[in-house]
Amino acid sequence: MVDKDMLTEMFAMQEKLNERIGVHIPEFSEEDEHTWILNYCRAMSQELAELTDSVPWKWWANYQTYDRQNARVEVVDLFHFLISLAQVLGMSAQDIYELYVKKNAVNVHRQDTGYRTKDEADNRSLDLAP
Repeated sequence: MVDKDMLTEMFAMQEKLNERIGVHIPEFSEEDEHTWILNYCRAMSQELAELTDSVPWKWWANYQTYDRQNARVEVVDLFHFLISLAQVLGMSAQDIYELYVKKNAVNVHRQDTGYRTKDEADNRSLDLAP
């Protein structure tokens, strides 16, 4: 079995899909970036709503059912838009990994120290190397 970097593969696949549908992220102006950040945020909001609708959430309604398969597909849809959003922001799979590791350490530290106050100063040190 070939050992692949799955996240890198997902980024490459998403770039090809975006190009196929006419979204050329490397050519974006700053105004295009603003537009597409909002587009992808809106798309992810809709996918979250669809994920929510896969789970019986209306405590007053008895007709609902749990659709686990659809919930799983909605999570994958979220990844499509999240990867595209990362790409608009100039982030690679490696960037996501590195920033995730750093942010995870911050979150663990917050839990270890009681996380009693909201202070995002610890996020400011998380910049990716230029």
